[in-house]
Amino acid sequence: MATGRSGGRVRLQDVATLAGVSMKTVSNVVHDYEHVSDRMRERVQAAIDELGYRPNLTARRLATGRTGMLALAIPEMDQPYFAEIARCVGEEAGRRGYRIIVEQTLNDVEAERAVIRDREEGLVDGVIFHPARIDTLEIARLRPDTPLVLLGEAARPLTADHVMIDNVRAAREATELLLATGRRRIAFLASVRTEIAESTHLRLLGYQEALIGAGIPLDPALVIESDGFGIDDGVRALTAALDRGVAPEAVLCRDDLFGLAAMRALSSAGLRVPEDVSVLGWDDTSLARYATPALSSVSPDKRAIAASALDLLEDRMNGYDGIGRHLLAPYTIADRGTVARLPH
Repeated sequence: MATGRSGGRVRLQDVATLAGVSMKTVSNVVHDYEHVSDRMRERVQAAIDELGYRPNLTARRLATGRTGMLALAIPEMDQPYFAEIARCVGEEAGRRGYRIIVEQTLNDVEAERAVIRDREEGLVDGVIFHPARIDTLEIARLRPDTPLVLLGEAARPLTADHVMIDNVRAAREATELLLATGRRRIAFLASVRTEIAESTHLRLLGYQEALIGAGIPLDPALVIESDGFGIDDGVRALTAALDRGVAPEAVLCRDDLFGLAAMRALSSAGLRVPEDVSVLGWDDTSLARYATPALSSVSPDKRAIAASALDLLEDRMNGYDGIGRHLLAPYTIADRGTVARLPH
């Protein structure tokens, strides 16, 4: 920890003494007030850098009403999509002068309720929250005082701002891409038993729309059920389906973890990707980019999601109190090495 001239923690007074200015001038620089000359700002900043001064959050809150801290609440830190979203939010927040506290709720509804009930009130200026369990009406009833922006598909109350991609449209386009390669028996991996996440529901809807639009009868056997969300769960689910005689020409996966699972299960069954079976993942995480072969994947623009969420959050922090705004972020389909035309 940096120490001042008295040997203790560096204080505002220490910076003022070294820079030869008043404490008020140092405070103005720290809080980025406009009416400070560039020359004075450089002088004070040099003293701050030399002493390693760090503003006290409590003092900053008393002076400005803000801490400069934001919270990001996500279901699981080690899930690749959420890890990459956290990085994008952290980098974009840093560019705007904020620091991020990341919290994982582990898909626990009580932990999610705690986020909504202002557990972070007074500590952070706003919250970006990706709920998994808590529903739309409960969030509406628990409307927090701390500014809030939601991510994902699980809850979309009218009173809260929200950012997501159009999952139905993206799944329809992904299925249409597979159909355009001449593949008609397209499996969906996976519907997770006992719990269908809203994202899974929406992606299944888009998958069905594309098949019906192409005049292909829906086959329930091609919607493969899994006991969990892990790669091993996906491998077991697809392997069991293949053993039952299910013979897909392509597999649309609800995320990249299931995409890797599909490639492993197909390879173990002696099937080549993409010559025998095409595989299309979802989320376009580093897993997809560095798989062998590289996994084609629906690619949400994670940086656009982060920037949009922070735009909305800053509006709320600056006093906007209107109805919730629901933004659709862009997406593409990263067509790599696991989708190919069906050989004649």
